[in-house]
Amino acid sequence: MEFCKPLSVFFGAVKNDPRISITHIGLFATILEYWQTRGFPVPLCAYAHEIMPMAKILANTTYHRCIRDLHDFGYIIYQPSYKRNERSRIILKCGEKSDE
Repeated sequence: MEFCKPLSVFFGAVKNDPRISITHIGLFATILEYWQTRGFPVPLCAYAHEIMPMAKILANTTYHRCIRDLHDFGYIIYQPSYKRNERSRIILKCGEKSDE
């Protein structure tokens, strides 16, 4: 099942990463599910309020801290929109090397 590969790659990478918490893992898994249910778009465009309930995250600060952490740690590319009527962009790196 090829669609599970990003999750396998993620779990392999975070196994030895002490910065990653259960909240990061839940958020990444939710982003992956959201991406799959929308037909694997690149980039994935989403509002925080669409992702947060699925990830069981109640606080905006927790969501934004964790999604920025996932970006800063190199697991996703996150491009916030900062606009209420425009979705933020998320790209799953899936274990690929980045030239950033």
